[in-house]
Amino acid sequence: MRRRRDGNRFLRLAVLLLAVALTCIILLLPLAAVFTEALRRGIPVALQALADPDALAAIRLTLLVAAIAVPVNMVGGIAAAWCIAKFEFPGRRFLLALIELPFSVSPVISGLVWVLLFGAHGWFGEWLQERDIQIIFALPGLVLATIFVTFPFVARTLVPLMQEQGRGAEEAAATLGAGGWQIFRRVTLPDIRWALLSGVLLCNARAMGEFGAVSVVSGHIRGETNTMPLHVEILYNEYQFVAAFAVAALLALLALVTLGAKALLERHGSSRASLL
Repeated sequence: MRRRRDGNRFLRLAVLLLAVALTCIILLLPLAAVFTEALRRGIPVALQALADPDALAAIRLTLLVAAIAVPVNMVGGIAAAWCIAKFEFPGRRFLLALIELPFSVSPVISGLVWVLLFGAHGWFGEWLQERDIQIIFALPGLVLATIFVTFPFVARTLVPLMQEQGRGAEEAAATLGAGGWQIFRRVTLPDIRWALLSGVLLCNARAMGEFGAVSVVSGHIRGETNTMPLHVEILYNEYQFVAAFAVAALLALLALVTLGAKALLERHGSSRASLL
């Protein structure tokens, strides 16, 4: 028995060291390299690169796209999770599989779909041109591509939790005369708020860092349709390495702040759950 315990302890230690080593090599080392390259010529040079008009335009556009896409996905994710977790209906499994579709489809393909629909030679391209409506190579196209790619994050965060909670509390509230909006606001929302915030933060992090889909629909117009990831690519291809890594470092910093906030929310939510 002692030998078995020692063997299990050694196995756990080996697996732990392997996990830490892989994390450092695959995740932390590239992240450290980004910040190192960004600050290689000093902080003033990096700040100057971020103050460039094209960089500022890319930062503003990235935040704007996220500010539009994330609330849309929050509302859609709540509605989808509510339907899947609280109701039984034909096609329920199909709806769940449909929500996960962006996980399995390449972001480049999702961008091409919008070009096929709203491009100059797309299905609705001629109709849009007649009315002087620009979707592709403009803000609406970036928002649509980002919404498609980031839609599953809120819904997939909420569905398991809402399925575990069941429908007992909502049914009890309904028998007491509460309406649908009252049930959601006073019963459902308080139970899912921490998971909802966690899903929103993940959705926001992916929205700010999305490259493939927005690259297809953006047209790479400097100062107009380039988000931060696209601006990094342009700077790197032009051999402006310090500027490219400065913008990349800012993008990575935003992602780290988002993940840190998510971890705090999960810890707070688990501590409140344990108290209850």
